[in-house]
Amino acid sequence: MQPIGNVSKISGVNIETIRYYERIGIIPAPQRSAAGRRLFSTTDIGLLRFVKRCRDLGFSITNIRNLMRVANKPDTCCTDVQELSQHHLTEIRRKITDLQNLEKALTELSAHCSTGNTDCPMLDRLMAN
Repeated sequence: MQPIGNVSKISGVNIETIRYYERIGIIPAPQRSAAGRRLFSTTDIGLLRFVKRCRDLGFSITNIRNLMRVANKPDTCCTDVQELSQHHLTEIRRKITDLQNLEKALTELSAHCSTGNTDCPMLDRLMAN
């Protein structure tokens, strides 16, 4: 059993994030010492690592809950996980397209800026009605 500080270092998850995950039920409430300090098992640490890897891949808390639900089903099928990941991939591709459109718009706006000029065409466009 490990205290939260050690668990944070081992899992790579910030202490406040661990507390948040506990509060929202992503991880179960850990055991407590006689002094009331959180004590985490190796299973808890493994779950935190799983959640961190999912977050690193951009999965939302809702999607992580869904992945955990699928992982805990005895008859889990890889197809279930693939469906969740394909949905997430579609969302990522949509975000990439949105970011590319944003990049294009900002590039066009900033191209109208000239150095040393007291008027700023970019600000004028942003403030236009």
